[in-house]
Amino acid sequence: MTLIANTDKTPISSAVQAFHPGDECWAQVMAQLAAVLRDRGVHPSLAVVLVPYAQLMQQAKLAWSAHAARAGAMAAFVPRFETTMNWATSLGAGEGGFAPSADDIRLDAAIDVLTAAALLERAGLGAQQGTLAGRLVESAWSLARVASAQAPEQRLAWGARLAAQLGVGMESPALALELAVARIALVWASTSAYPSDVLFTAPADLLVVLEGFQSEPLAGALKTRFGERAVSLRMDAPALPGALSLHAAQDAEDEAHRAAACVMAQLAQGRKPVALIAQDRVLTRRIRAMLAERGVALRDETGWKLSTTRAAATLMSLLRALPWDASADAVLDWLKNAPAFEAENVTRLEIELRKIGVRFWRALPAESPGIQPVAALVQPLREGLQKPRPLPNWLRDLRAALQAAGQWHPMAADAAGAAVCEALRLDEGSELVLPAVRMSLPDFTAWINQTLEAVSFSPVHPAQAQVVILPLSQLLGRPMQAVVLPGCDEVRLAVSPEPPGMWTPAQRELLGLPSREELSAAQRSAWQYALHMPHIDVLWRTSEAGERLMPSGFVQEILLRHANAGVGAGAEHSAPDPRVQRELALLPTRHPMPTGEALPVTRLSASAYEDLRRCPYRFFALRQLKLQESDELESELGKRDFGNWLHTLLNHFHEALKKAPALVASRTTLPPEGADSPWGGPAANHASATDIPARLAMINIAAEQAATELGLTDSEFLPFAAIWPRVRDGYLEWLTAHEATGAQFVEGEVWKDMPLGDISLIGKIDRIDQMPDGSRIVMDYKTEASGTTRERIKDGQEDTQLAFYAALLADDTLAAAYINLGEKEPTRTYEQSDIVHLRDELIGGILNDMSRIAKAAPLPALGEGKACEYCSARGLCRKDFWNE
Repeated sequence: MTLIANTDKTPISSAVQAFHPGDECWAQVMAQLAAVLRDRGVHPSLAVVLVPYAQLMQQAKLAWSAHAARAGAMAAFVPRFETTMNWATSLGAGEGGFAPSADDIRLDAAIDVLTAAALLERAGLGAQQGTLAGRLVESAWSLARVASAQAPEQRLAWGARLAAQLGVGMESPALALELAVARIALVWASTSAYPSDVLFTAPADLLVVLEGFQSEPLAGALKTRFGERAVSLRMDAPALPGALSLHAAQDAEDEAHRAAACVMAQLAQGRKPVALIAQDRVLTRRIRAMLAERGVALRDETGWKLSTTRAAATLMSLLRALPWDASADAVLDWLKNAPAFEAENVTRLEIELRKIGVRFWRALPAESPGIQPVAALVQPLREGLQKPRPLPNWLRDLRAALQAAGQWHPMAADAAGAAVCEALRLDEGSELVLPAVRMSLPDFTAWINQTLEAVSFSPVHPAQAQVVILPLSQLLGRPMQAVVLPGCDEVRLAVSPEPPGMWTPAQRELLGLPSREELSAAQRSAWQYALHMPHIDVLWRTSEAGERLMPSGFVQEILLRHANAGVGAGAEHSAPDPRVQRELALLPTRHPMPTGEALPVTRLSASAYEDLRRCPYRFFALRQLKLQESDELESELGKRDFGNWLHTLLNHFHEALKKAPALVASRTTLPPEGADSPWGGPAANHASATDIPARLAMINIAAEQAATELGLTDSEFLPFAAIWPRVRDGYLEWLTAHEATGAQFVEGEVWKDMPLGDISLIGKIDRIDQMPDGSRIVMDYKTEASGTTRERIKDGQEDTQLAFYAALLADDTLAAAYINLGEKEPTRTYEQSDIVHLRDELIGGILNDMSRIAKAAPLPALGEGKACEYCSARGLCRKDFWNE
């Protein structure tokens, strides 16, 4: 599928803008405005017309000029078309500007978050600052619209009157914090001064309020203040509805493709600008990316959170790398985005860290040559940004750190980066306007995160936009030739939207905040207005995350009207898919059949040869091409970690036993009879043998030593520590029986290297014991279910591991076995019989297989059995797309 192109072959740039039905609405409003001015004898230059939002200011001026031209007069005198904010700014500039006090609401996240924290501290809620500061700012901002509509001399009394009634219905102790936040927000809003206060004494012979879909409290208050010198005008929707097309998409991605195709189709018909309504920001950004790829000039009036920009992510990566307990992954993430650090050195550092498994940066072995070049630069920078300091100092030092890392200039040159610097006052000199609050690193990071979350970023607008992205509520009065409205499902376009904020319905009514009914009425008005645009495409998805999703109630009303009219509902009257089919040549995906003669194998491990036996392509991809996945440095512990820990501790334990009994007596402290050992389990349970208590103490010490070596904290290892006593007791009982046969531990966790023709067999053997007759037995520890271990030895020719380990030894007489350390079952030995014969067969198979690979034998992907269920090479062999 592809997006539709210009079907009439007319270049978009040559399309002629058609007459817009909204022009008739503007003409009616301007005619009413002219009549009011004439009837009241007010000169146009002495009248102020308040429009609902800033984008209508220029549109209203053009409409007034058009009205004057139709009346045969010159538009020499134009009323002041303003928003309340723009009007207040212009008045304030003439009077020295607005100077808020330290505790006033600024509607500036960087400052208001700090003020909120200070107010919580004064209210005795300092311990909850991190949780409540953001909610307090949100609540105060919602109240600011209502509080600013109160006359300055009446605002304090207004707040005191409402405070007495605010807690009705919230007497439960469980709601104490919510009520405290609500009361602080009300006090904060009612004691603040606002830039719009100047409007209550503004000079104007006539105030005209152009009503939007939802009434503004400040505009209503100004109408009351101006009394008879104020009048309201409403812009009605065009008389006739536009051409409506309905599109039911399968899911979000299908909806995005269809919406982008709808926009392209409208542009191809010469209709511009096209309004793209932002109901769902994620969906809208996906559509925006598709349109930008096609070269469409876009004007985005909604923007997106500044925290989601690349510049903000770059800044946060530095902050996440600073704490003393920062993970190695967090520091690596920052280093990869810091130009000051050479990419080659950072790559070498990452390889070294993953090889030795360093999870936390503080555990860095700085003496390693692969780590030292980067660590020498990183450590001073990190250590210099970990101590508390005043906020201005934090900003100064953060700027210096960004400069040292080579991130400052790219950030400052980027539009989003400049917005980040402006929001946080990172530019030199701008930080002086912020309070000198002393902060720890976590507090400073939280402040930056809250600030970036509260600020929106809008990209630079093109001079002439073909598509304008805007919310549904700002479609009023816009000269749009077509509207594409995606996201019209029951979730994103609710008939009765949920009121924002933490306020209860009773509190909203008390405070004068919009009720659910008022929001619903405004939503319906905006929807009805949209349906009267010249051309409108309405889209919704029918499923999400595997669940069925219904269209919005507004869409359902349309479907019902069509059904009642006999047209049919649902898919029967949906518009055709705006995308055009593109015929593609059939390219079947076949089984890969590579050859590996150009990648000679010189060292072969048991796991590598197991890959070859299970799937030759897996061997080719992971072993010859070396495309193995890198282990995560920071991940939750799993079964593999438990096994590694057991291998390590058992090796420590048996090495200590080789030096017993003298070392046991001098190096271990036996737990008192009946007392619990450090890793659980009463020591007295093992008093049946004279050496059991000492062995118990030694194995517990080995367990703690292994946990320390592997960097496993007590909290992370708690699930494994809980089952350790059972595993430990079962192993010690098995060991007693095993040693009774005369077997003696020789060595463990030992690397072996055995030449075999042109290759070397390599591997680390878990354990080698010597039997009474002098022969040796190779053993491998397993922590799997006993049934799995039995299956391993059921057919010796199918098992690679023990035979391969046997091949690492030159003994003519040899035994091999798995030791299954069960969590719920006793530890047992599963011996592989006739291991020498199996070893010889395996060696012959290895020589034959390596010879065939060297002679360019195909290494096909088998695509069968359990080998494919958990395979790192599955995305390379494309098994899920094979056509044969």
